[in-house]
Amino acid sequence: MADHNLLGKKGEEIARQYLTENGYKIRHLNWRYKKNEIDIITTHNNLLVVVEVKTRTNDYFENPREAVTRNKQKFIIKATEAYINEYDIHLEVRFDIIAITLLKSNTEIEHIHDAFQPSLL
Repeated sequence: MADHNLLGKKGEEIARQYLTENGYKIRHLNWRYKKNEIDIITTHNNLLVVVEVKTRTNDYFENPREAVTRNKQKFIIKATEAYINEYDIHLEVRFDIIAITLLKSNTEIEHIHDAFQPSLL
């Protein structure tokens, strides 16, 4: 597996643990839709929370909101619609981003709630 894939998997595991410790119930990890995937699908406080994880090894990077491009947002929304239909979900949906920065001395986690809205695309 390529280094960037290993980094992404490590970040997703850190995000999964963070979410679980904060009361989120994990429904699916790496749920596939067509050629891509949704990193983490959870429920929390009667919401379906769809999480995109971005992992970096330094803190000199673009804002995590900017890292999830408009095209990526459109894919996540379309995949979420498919997920809702497949599993007959009747919850409101929130789209979050978790940015993981793995530094030599520590790990930083930034959780952005409501990172984007379907109605704005």
